[in-house]
Amino acid sequence: MAGFHPPTGPTDEELTRRAQAGEAGALGLLLARHQAPMRAVALSLLGYGPDAEDAVQEAALTALRRIGDVRDGAAVGAWLRAVVRNSCRMRLRARRETPGLHGLDHPHLRDDDPWQPEQVVERHAMRDWIWGAVEELPEQLRLVLMLRHFSGISSYQEIAAACEVPVGTVRSRLSQARAKMSQALTATATQAHDDASARVEQSRHEAVATLEAWETGGLPREISELWPEESEMVGMLGRPGERVHPVPVMRRYLEDGVRQHLRHVVAGRDIAIWEMDVTHEGARHVCPPAVAWLMFRSDGRVRRLRVVFPRPPR
Repeated sequence: MAGFHPPTGPTDEELTRRAQAGEAGALGLLLARHQAPMRAVALSLLGYGPDAEDAVQEAALTALRRIGDVRDGAAVGAWLRAVVRNSCRMRLRARRETPGLHGLDHPHLRDDDPWQPEQVVERHAMRDWIWGAVEELPEQLRLVLMLRHFSGISSYQEIAAACEVPVGTVRSRLSQARAKMSQALTATATQAHDDASARVEQSRHEAVATLEAWETGGLPREISELWPEESEMVGMLGRPGERVHPVPVMRRYLEDGVRQHLRHVVAGRDIAIWEMDVTHEGARHVCPPAVAWLMFRSDGRVRRLRVVFPRPPR
């Protein structure tokens, strides 16, 4: 074929094997090697424009999470093109849906679900590389990416509600985030990265300790330091023009008979997401069956808490 040059250096099979063993640079080489045919697939289905580039970038993120699924390393190029094709088809389907994107699947994630995206990433050493790149993003872009790819709040409509922005803004921020992620992954492939799983475990411990402390009425030192005096409740449970601390708000719900049970944790350096199931047997008010805490931190302490109520899981 005119213009085709066979790859030099390690074969696709070797690079795939090394990537599955956790070598970040090997996956980076695979994505770079197959970027042109991946883009060609996107252009053939979506035409020239930002949607095609977004589809390629989203497919690259999918490959990061699912490289372990590849059985035949020699055919990884075909697998990558299939991932792009699927991403394009999802975009074409979304174009035909009514505004608001009603009907999108909403996964009900639990920390013990083996298929959960974050769990798949954690089974490979590359998770630290991925999270290192996520942390390079500005806060607004980081939040939408974490919600879309690692939490149960994954539809455009739900992310828009959680961030209190229009759906179009969510699409724009995700597009920017994916583009910057591609650059950050390339730039950080050979660097040392923080232990992402240790950060999640620490956040999970804080979540359990916070819920227990608020239910018993005591605040151990480690928890009181997590929720300092300057912590502020924002969003629908906050009060415009008035600083409201999260502790009395949550205790009021407890006194009303509402109980929250930790289901899933997503944690970066400055943003953490705690997803809860809600029970309200004998409560004064009927509450939604699920709630998520979006926490924005500084120096390890929560400076803002936004509580959102995702639609019921299917």
